[in-house]
Amino acid sequence: MTDPMPARYGDSRGSALPRRLLAITLGALAIATAAALAVLGYQRLTTADVKGDLYGYEVIDDQTVSVTINVTRPDPSRPVVCIVRVRTGDGSETGRRELLIPPSDSATVQVTTIVKSSQPPVMGDVYGCGTDVPDYLQSR
Repeated sequence: MTDPMPARYGDSRGSALPRRLLAITLGALAIATAAALAVLGYQRLTTADVKGDLYGYEVIDDQTVSVTINVTRPDPSRPVVCIVRVRTGDGSETGRRELLIPPSDSATVQVTTIVKSSQPPVMGDVYGCGTDVPDYLQSR
Protein backbone atom coordinates (compact mmCIF):
# COMPACT_ATOMS: atom_id res chain seq x y z
CA MET A 1 0.00 0.00 0.00
CA THR A 2 1.30 3.48 -0.86
CA ASP A 3 1.52 6.30 1.59
CA PRO A 4 -1.45 8.70 0.94
CA MET A 5 0.24 11.66 2.64
CA PRO A 6 2.49 12.79 -0.30
CA ALA A 7 -0.42 12.53 -2.67
CA ARG A 8 -2.62 14.61 -0.42
CA TYR A 9 -0.09 17.18 0.89
CA GLY A 10 2.74 17.05 -1.62
CA ASP A 11 6.24 15.69 -1.27
CA SER A 12 8.25 17.73 1.21
CA ARG A 13 11.59 16.16 0.31
CA GLY A 14 13.89 18.40 -1.73
CA SER A 15 11.89 21.61 -1.22
CA ALA A 16 13.95 23.06 1.66
CA LEU A 17 16.52 24.72 -0.62
CA PRO A 18 14.03 26.81 -2.67
CA ARG A 19 12.25 27.94 0.53
CA ARG A 20 15.55 28.90 2.13
CA LEU A 21 16.64 30.75 -1.02
CA LEU A 22 13.32 32.61 -1.10
CA ALA A 23 13.66 33.59 2.57
CA ILE A 24 17.22 34.87 2.04
CA THR A 25 16.19 36.82 -1.07
CA LEU A 26 13.21 38.44 0.66
CA GLY A 27 15.35 39.30 3.70
CA ALA A 28 18.02 40.94 1.53
CA LEU A 29 15.35 42.86 -0.37
CA ALA A 30 13.83 44.12 2.90
CA ILE A 31 17.23 45.28 4.18
CA ALA A 32 18.02 47.05 0.89
CA THR A 33 14.63 48.80 0.93
CA ALA A 34 15.07 49.94 4.53
CA ALA A 35 18.56 51.28 3.77
CA ALA A 36 17.32 53.18 0.72
CA LEU A 37 14.47 54.75 2.72
CA ALA A 38 16.88 55.74 5.50
CA VAL A 39 19.24 57.47 3.06
CA LEU A 40 16.36 59.24 1.30
CA GLY A 41 14.87 60.39 4.59
CA TYR A 42 18.22 61.70 5.81
CA GLN A 43 18.76 63.66 2.59
CA ARG A 44 15.25 65.15 2.66
CA LEU A 45 15.11 66.07 6.33
CA THR A 46 18.55 67.52 6.95
CA THR A 47 19.22 71.15 6.12
CA ALA A 48 22.43 71.63 8.05
CA ASP A 49 23.76 74.07 5.44
CA VAL A 50 21.45 76.88 6.50
CA LYS A 51 20.69 77.70 10.11
CA GLY A 52 17.95 80.02 11.28
CA ASP A 53 17.91 81.17 14.90
CA LEU A 54 15.24 83.21 16.60
CA TYR A 55 16.66 86.56 17.71
CA GLY A 56 13.41 87.92 19.09
CA TYR A 57 9.74 88.63 18.54
CA GLU A 58 7.23 91.29 19.47
CA VAL A 59 3.49 90.77 19.68
CA ILE A 60 2.12 93.90 18.06
CA ASP A 61 -1.61 93.22 18.37
CA ASP A 62 -4.13 90.35 18.40
CA GLN A 63 -3.29 89.45 14.81
CA THR A 64 0.31 90.52 14.24
CA VAL A 65 3.78 89.50 15.41
CA SER A 66 7.11 90.95 14.37
CA VAL A 67 9.71 88.16 14.18
CA THR A 68 13.49 88.73 13.94
CA ILE A 69 15.79 85.86 12.96
CA ASN A 70 19.50 85.39 12.38
CA VAL A 71 20.28 83.32 9.28
CA THR A 72 23.69 81.71 8.80
CA ARG A 73 24.69 80.04 5.53
CA PRO A 74 28.01 78.76 4.21
CA ASP A 75 27.55 80.42 0.80
CA PRO A 76 26.11 83.94 1.26
CA SER A 77 25.93 84.43 -2.52
CA ARG A 78 23.00 81.98 -2.69
CA PRO A 79 19.45 82.93 -1.71
CA VAL A 80 17.74 80.84 0.97
CA VAL A 81 14.23 80.54 2.33
CA CYS A 82 13.13 80.50 5.96
CA ILE A 83 9.73 79.74 7.43
CA VAL A 84 8.69 81.86 10.39
CA ARG A 85 5.49 81.23 12.31
CA VAL A 86 3.20 82.50 15.03
CA ARG A 87 1.95 80.30 17.86
CA THR A 88 -0.75 80.54 20.52
CA GLY A 89 -0.49 79.70 24.20
CA ASP A 90 -1.20 76.00 23.62
CA GLY A 91 1.63 75.83 21.08
CA SER A 92 -0.51 75.51 17.96
CA GLU A 93 0.60 77.32 14.83
CA THR A 94 -1.79 80.10 13.83
CA GLY A 95 0.25 81.93 11.23
CA ARG A 96 3.14 81.22 8.89
CA ARG A 97 5.24 83.06 6.35
CA GLU A 98 7.93 82.02 3.91
CA LEU A 99 10.72 84.55 3.85
CA LEU A 100 13.26 84.96 1.05
CA ILE A 101 16.75 85.76 2.30
CA PRO A 102 18.52 87.26 -0.73
CA PRO A 103 22.25 86.91 -1.42
CA SER A 104 24.50 89.10 0.71
CA ASP A 105 28.15 89.75 1.51
CA SER A 106 27.87 88.34 5.03
CA ALA A 107 27.46 84.68 6.01
CA THR A 108 25.11 85.72 8.84
CA VAL A 109 22.30 88.20 8.33
CA GLN A 110 19.50 89.44 10.56
CA VAL A 111 16.01 89.77 9.09
CA THR A 112 12.76 91.05 10.57
CA THR A 113 9.34 90.27 9.14
CA ILE A 114 5.68 90.62 10.07
CA VAL A 115 3.54 87.47 10.45
CA LYS A 116 -0.25 87.58 10.64
CA SER A 117 -2.13 85.25 13.00
CA SER A 118 -5.63 83.77 12.81
CA GLN A 119 -5.91 83.79 16.63
CA PRO A 120 -4.39 85.96 19.36
CA PRO A 121 -0.65 85.17 19.22
CA VAL A 122 1.64 84.52 22.14
CA MET A 123 4.98 84.06 20.39
CA GLY A 124 6.81 83.97 17.09
CA ASP A 125 9.55 81.55 16.07
CA VAL A 126 11.51 80.19 13.14
CA TYR A 127 10.38 76.80 11.83
CA GLY A 128 13.44 76.23 9.65
CA CYS A 129 15.55 77.38 6.71
CA GLY A 130 16.80 75.75 3.54
CA THR A 131 18.35 76.27 0.13
CA ASP A 132 15.37 74.97 -1.88
CA VAL A 133 13.83 78.37 -2.70
CA PRO A 134 10.45 78.15 -4.48
CA ASP A 135 10.21 79.91 -7.85
CA TYR A 136 7.37 82.18 -6.70
CA LEU A 137 9.65 83.70 -4.04
CA GLN A 138 12.55 84.31 -6.43
CA SER A 139 10.43 86.14 -8.99
CA ARG A 140 9.54 88.97 -6.59
